[in-house]
Amino acid sequence: MKVDIINWNKKKVGELDLNPSVFAAPLRSDILSRVIHWQLAKRRAGTHAVKERGDVEGSTRKIYKQKGTGGARHGARKGAQFRGGGIIFGPVVRDHGYSLPKKVRKLGLKVALSSKLASNQLYVIDSLDMAQPKTAELVKAFGQFDTPSALFIDTKNVNDSFLKASSNIHTIDFLFDVGANVYDIVRKNTLFVTKDAIAALEARLA
Repeated sequence: MKVDIINWNKKKVGELDLNPSVFAAPLRSDILSRVIHWQLAKRRAGTHAVKERGDVEGSTRKIYKQKGTGGARHGARKGAQFRGGGIIFGPVVRDHGYSLPKKVRKLGLKVALSSKLASNQLYVIDSLDMAQPKTAELVKAFGQFDTPSALFIDTKNVNDSFLKASSNIHTIDFLFDVGANVYDIVRKNTLFVTKDAIAALEARLA
């Protein structure tokens, strides 16, 4: 399956033959949902916690005698029924992450790339080279594509001027090909991938 290679002026400068096993995968929303849920679960800090009965500072002595007071029978003041007492079954520090099969993660990335191509939201760009790190020039070039947000993917040899210029635009994100993931691809309207990054992704996923 062939796609056009374009430049910053949105002009066709060549063609590229994409691997159908990577860019023509079945569009399965269930796989996308599983992978995104897994990614977001891993990002959770899990630092929420409360003091349980054993964590509350105070004496463990019985506050008054068992019988004869006319009140309920209590032990230490650290019980959950008292103000300042411990919390029963409250949240504790934990890891929210869980394992997901590598085959599912790999398929999720294929589905994400295929969905962008199928909806005409994927552009293969010749390179991200810019002569100078001018944000205004990048905004002008980006405006030709009429999209509210975009993710750019390139190899480790990415142009330094592009990185500096794009860092000032909140609607643009950048990832190296090794960091390409489902959540970041899906959350942006348009995906720009350099031809070198295409080759790297196909070598990784095919």
